[in-house]
Amino acid sequence: MPTSGDASGALPHVVLLPSAGMGHLVPFSRLAVSLTSSGHGCGVSVATVLPTVSSAESAHLEALFGACPAVRRLDFHLAQFDASEFPGADPFFLRFEAMRRSAPLLGPLLAGASASALVTDIALASVVIPVAKELRLPCYVLFTASAAMLSLCVHFPAYLDANAGGPVGDVDVPGVYRIPKASIPQALHHPEHLFTRQFVANGRELAKADGLLVNSFDAFEPEAISALRDGSVAIGFPPVFSVGPLAPVSFSAGEPAENQPDYIRWLEAQPARSVVYVSFGSRKAISKDQLRELAVGLEASGHRFLWVVKSTIVDRDDEAELSELLGEGFLERVQGRGMVTKGWVEQEEVLKQESIGLFISHCGWNSVTEAAANGLPILAWPRFGDQRVNAGVVARSGLGVWEERWSWEGEEGVVSGDNIAEKVKAVMADETVRKKAVCVQDAAAKAVADGGTSYSSVAQFVQQCRDLSVSK
Repeated sequence: MPTSGDASGALPHVVLLPSAGMGHLVPFSRLAVSLTSSGHGCGVSVATVLPTVSSAESAHLEALFGACPAVRRLDFHLAQFDASEFPGADPFFLRFEAMRRSAPLLGPLLAGASASALVTDIALASVVIPVAKELRLPCYVLFTASAAMLSLCVHFPAYLDANAGGPVGDVDVPGVYRIPKASIPQALHHPEHLFTRQFVANGRELAKADGLLVNSFDAFEPEAISALRDGSVAIGFPPVFSVGPLAPVSFSAGEPAENQPDYIRWLEAQPARSVVYVSFGSRKAISKDQLRELAVGLEASGHRFLWVVKSTIVDRDDEAELSELLGEGFLERVQGRGMVTKGWVEQEEVLKQESIGLFISHCGWNSVTEAAANGLPILAWPRFGDQRVNAGVVARSGLGVWEERWSWEGEEGVVSGDNIAEKVKAVMADETVRKKAVCVQDAAAKAVADGGTSYSSVAQFVQQCRDLSVSK
């Protein structure tokens, strides 16, 4: 395996710059710990922007730096930003924009950190890559969604240019496959949307990066990863390092049983593969009508369940009572068989539990990779953004099933409780689905093992950081 130090024996120092939201922060934290491990041996700093948008981000950062002293903290203070320029915008997209506008402030920060290389978030790529080039600092991008979504991000500017301002339809990504209009993130259908402007700018700049890291593995997304590497998606594209599934960082290792969260103790008391875990991630709320129907469906399914309820975009704004959200008497009727929480759940610990038999998921990419690593079947219910593209990966790989008729954000209609109950019962009883998910788990384990495709990709990335640092 390549060594990690430069010619003088010093370790390369990699600065990681995540953006906003747990979906972006979590893979950066996992990459940070992976790079500091004995197998790869980098010095790592994580640039942190405070205050965070959500309480979950604050807690995660505190836990990371407390549990992993080898990962250093590098505070990044943003310039003044007037959010009134974008009335009604998603608070996480606003943070992306505030960070993008503060990119010129990164120069002194990076110079003072004696960085050998920078890994920035995809949401910041188009403004951070030029800053790194001015500093002659190797710059990489961590793409926090699927390789399929990365291929769309790379190809989408060329698609728009060829489409000459027409409406967005199906997109044929060269060398990959057709992504139907219905799976294109909602914002991308509106050219003036804040996210669309960011997405297109980032896609145009990616070819100038020194490399792309993606939290996936070759056997999981063979078409997309191969097409990105062989130049099918874009000629002359930089190296693509498939480094996933990035291993979760355990902040509670060695905790005595009495200090474990209530939901873990409850899961440990349930029979094997008997519990349906329901979570739609940290980024979007579900309407009250749909929450009520989901409650009806889970109750009617007859199965045990652990349900993480989210009714607001930002967790700090969530003040509603569960009984108000889910309907009178629901919590009493399912007591003992179901557990419902609005609190933050350490999902990677949940998915390790033998009692979990099915994951009803929005298909955020962290959730997908965690399910893959644990061989846990997914019932895909994407809600917004890249999640339908990710659900397509779930279905193609055999990790789970996707009921494509179920609505997502912005579409009219509510999925009925009867429909939900029927699907849950069918998937929980399907032994073929479970066996396919275990096959995905086996492939993931091989990828991250010593000599596997993902392990080798991390080693190659570290070697390139060393080589570029020495040649500066």
